[in-house]
Formats: sequence, C-alpha cells, structure tokens
Amino acid sequence: MIELPDLVTGALAAGTLSALALGAGLLRSRRQRALQREEIAELRARLDGVQAALAAEVEHLAGQRIPAAARHLIHPRVAVPGPGQPQFIGSPLGIALESVLSAVRSELTAQRTRIDAAAQAGMRGATREIQAALYRLQDALRSLQQRYDDPELAQTLFTLDHENEQSLRRAQVAAVVCGAWVGLAREESHLVDAVTGGQARLAGYHRVRVHNHLEAGTALVSHAVEPVAIIVAELVDNALRHSAPDTEVVVNLEHVHHGACVTVDDSGLGMTQDERDHAGRMVAGSDPILLTDLGDPPRMGFAAIGRLTRQFDLSVDVSSPSPYGGVRAVLRIDSHLLSRIDPEQRPPAAGAPRSTRRAPAPTSTTAPAPAHSYGSEPDERATRAERATRTERAERVERAERGVADIPGHPATPDAGGLPRRRRRTAATAPTASIATPPPPAPQTHQPERRPEQAAAALAALQSGTAAARAASDDAGTAVGERSAVPGTVTAHDTQQTDYEGGAAR
Repeated sequence: MIELPDLVTGALAAGTLSALALGAGLLRSRRQRALQREEIAELRARLDGVQAALAAEVEHLAGQRIPAAARHLIHPRVAVPGPGQPQFIGSPLGIALESVLSAVRSELTAQRTRIDAAAQAGMRGATREIQAALYRLQDALRSLQQRYDDPELAQTLFTLDHENEQSLRRAQVAAVVCGAWVGLAREESHLVDAVTGGQARLAGYHRVRVHNHLEAGTALVSHAVEPVAIIVAELVDNALRHSAPDTEVVVNLEHVHHGACVTVDDSGLGMTQDERDHAGRMVAGSDPILLTDLGDPPRMGFAAIGRLTRQFDLSVDVSSPSPYGGVRAVLRIDSHLLSRIDPEQRPPAAGAPRSTRRAPAPTSTTAPAPAHSYGSEPDERATRAERATRTERAERVERAERGVADIPGHPATPDAGGLPRRRRRTAATAPTASIATPPPPAPQTHQPERRPEQAAAALAALQSGTAAARAASDDAGTAVGERSAVPGTVTAHDTQQTDYEGGAAR
C-alpha cells in the first residue's frame, strides 16, 4: 500500500510541471502576439506609404502627364513626363497608369478630329458662298470695264477687280484647306500662263520677275492648271511677305529630266531648321491637316499646298536656302501632267515672258505655208508671170518653125536653096501642149479663230510700224526742204503731206 505522503508529493510534482508548461505557453503566446503587432504595424506603415505614393502618382498623372499629352498632340516638341514614383515603372500599377494615359490620348485625338472636321465643314460651306459672291462681283466689274471708256473709271475698276481677285484667292485657299475642290476647271494652258496667272493674284506682283527657260508650247493638262496656279501664288506670296519691299522675287521656269520645275527665290531672312522641318511636313501633305495646327491667325498657305500636292501628284521642296539669302521653293511637275500646245495657233498671253530658248531652225521638210498666209500672194503672182513668159516664148518658136508670119505680108521661111518655101496651111490648133495650165487653186485651209492676244499683238505691230514710217517720212521731208534751192517753194502736195503726217505723229 502506498503511503499518503508519497501521493501528495507526486501530485505536487505533477502540478508543478503543469504550471511550468502553462507558463511557458503563455510566454510564447505573448511573444507571438507582440511579433504580430509589430508586423501589423509595419504592414500598416507600408500600406500608408503605398497609398501616399499612389495618391501622389495619380496627382502627377492628372496634373502633369495628361495636360502634357494633350499639348503634345498640338505641339509634338512638348515632352510628356514619365511616372513620378520610380517604383511604379514596370509594375502592374505603372502599366495600368500608362494604359490610362494612352486611352486619354486616343480619346483626345478622336474628339479633336471630330471637332475639327465639324469646323472644316462649316468653313467649307461659308467659303463656298463667299466664292460665289466674289465671282458674281468679278463678272459685274468686268462688264463695267467693257461698258465704260473713261480712263479714270477704268483704272478704278481695274483696282477693284484686283482687290476682288485677292479676296477670291484667300477664300479659295481656305476652301482647299478644308477639303473642298479648287473651284475652277480650265482647258490646257501654257505653263508660263499658269505662273503669271498666279502672280497676278498677289498685291506685290510688280516685285516678281519671271524668267521663262521652257521650250515654246510647254503646257499643263487641264486638271493641273488651277492647282499649279494656286501653289505658285502661295509660294510667291510667302516670298513677298518675308522679304524687304524694295527687293525682288525671282521665278525661274526650267525643264528637268522628268518634267518641269518652277523655282521661287527670295532675299528675305530665311527659316530656322525647325521651321524648315515643319514647312517640309506641311507641304508634303503626309500628315492630316487640322485647323488648330495652323496657329492664330491661321497660316493656310503651306497647308493648302500640302492638300494640292497630295491630291494632284505634285512635289514641293522648301528645304534649300536661296542664293539671295532667303528661301528657295521648288515646285516639280512630273511629265504626265505636262502637254504641248502649238504656240503658233495658241500663243501664250501677250504679257507672259517669252522663252529664252531659240526656236529650231526650219528644215527642207517643213510644210509649205498656207495659201492665205502673209507673203504668199506675191510669190504666186511671180510664178504666174514667169509661166506666161515661158508660154509666149514657146508660141513664137513654134510659129517660126511652121513659117507662119505673125503679121500679114511677112515673107515665108526660105529653104536650103534660098528660094521661098511654102507650106500647106492648116487650121490653127490651140497650143494646148505648150501652154501651161494654171495650177489648181490651193485648198482652203481652215484658219483658227484669232485670239484677243493675237489681235492686240497685231494692232501693236501695226501702230509701231505706222509710227516708224511717219517718223521716216518726216525726216525725208526735212531733208528735201534743206536741199531746196529757193526757200518757200514747196508744192501744195508736199505741204499737205507734211502737215498730215506731222499731225498724225503728234
């Protein structure tokens, strides 16, 4: 049997061990709780830092990156800043923020394009109405020019017509920038006429010097005439605006390997490299044109050139400096846009500069002049007179051989023995073989209708020739008066002729 003290001792030992184990567990749990509290505090601190960084990044996105991205759409040189917190670069949060920025860019571009298209449509309709009104005003001014002959009134009407032409050019350029058609359809015209037509639309046209080095008859196809005139007008206007008013703008027309070139040189200040790059992009027409890109007030010249070059397969280069210190602009026209017009049947305008190239020398295979051309009638009369002379000589020889006298009583032709030899008279036959038949009349060639420029040139030549003849007659009359032996003994005919010529000369 176990004694009571041993049992008590065992129980106390077991209780002590249990208490020690329980205390150890309590201490361990307290330590774990302390560690957990520390970890929770650390996580809360980190979370607070992440929230603060995220808030700062969102604020940076809204306040810096999105406005910069919007400005970058208008001005490509504006830099868009990156994320404000370096730890977000490449992270899922950073990728999400970049996708947000891309979505904002796309939406801004779409809305900007839509708004600009609406603005262009409204301007296109307005310019169409303005163009129609200006065309009506132009017709009214020209009818007044034809109706009245007063010089002062005519000068005023010409000035108003020129001002109306400048307004019409501005409206036309605005319509082209907004996507409208050029507004005019013309027939094939000389290239030099298209260039001078564009020059005539400008205020400083008197400062432009055009040098024509093309072959005579170089022309443009019908659908390229008005675009070339608009482009030349804009290039020359840009040169006039950016050069001193006492300088000239030189325009050269030359042939190249695959077509023709119109070169515009000015002596202005030129452009910086950034301006050259921007102008090159505009005239190339590769980028879409928005009205908000043209500035305030909008500069539509290069934008209109870009529209036309892309639409009509033309090429413009403004990257080269001019030898005069300004800008050189080159318009290249490919050969498929060129044609040829006979300069004799349809010469260029009277005021257009003539070609510096010499015309090819006429060859022996050249076709004869028309029957009604100048200078052909005297040659025809000389030919007929020569034929009549040859016919008369042949008749005389034939009558001498037959012994027939031209005049009654003329002795007959003697024979070999010296005695007269008579021949049997026969009925006189018409010498049809010896008489040359007159040439058949030349076929009537259809003469082309004379243009106003030809009539003006002919009238000018007639006036200059008349003035020269009168001047020569006056000089001859003066010389005869000086050689007269008795002064004052001039015949009435001479006096009348001198007075008439002198009055006409004055």
